[in-house]
Amino acid sequence: MWKIYLKAPQYPEGLELHIWVNKLAGDSEGALQNFNILNHYIGMAPINPESFTELTYMPYIVIGFMITGILVALLGNRKMVLGWSVLLMLGGAVGLLDFYLWLHRFGTNLSPEAPIKVPGMTYVPPLLGEKQLLNFEALSLPAWGSLGILLGIVLSLVVYFISATTKEKVYAQPKRVSV
Repeated sequence: MWKIYLKAPQYPEGLELHIWVNKLAGDSEGALQNFNILNHYIGMAPINPESFTELTYMPYIVIGFMITGILVALLGNRKMVLGWSVLLMLGGAVGLLDFYLWLHRFGTNLSPEAPIKVPGMTYVPPLLGEKQLLNFEALSLPAWGSLGILLGIVLSLVVYFISATTKEKVYAQPKRVSV
């Protein structure tokens, strides 16, 4: 769903955190461990996938949207298409808000016993885009899963608006009666 990249002189190859719909992982075997080592130095809590309840129920939400999207497509009702699109947009917005709150909680609730303390410094990676965090360049970008959701929203809205114009054209033509 999302990726966070960190790059610094001590990690020239960079570190990647991949956020899936049902798990957190790095781009390599020890990436999550390296994130947690870095987090320890600045006083952040360790990133523990089991502590994110979202990862347990998000797959069901995604599957639910997929099934209802197929049903709405089969039914062919314009209002249902629009309703599904709006619900998908709201679900995406809630997901982004939850992700932002997650980033904020981890980046601001720092341990006072941290080995590295910079007064007034927080370590909140950007929700989207780049940000400098001490000597780290942080980059946060959507991954294929998020782009798939965006594509679903765009295509459903295209269907909604195209169906309005084709419906008008079909009903505007006079009916022919054959004798």
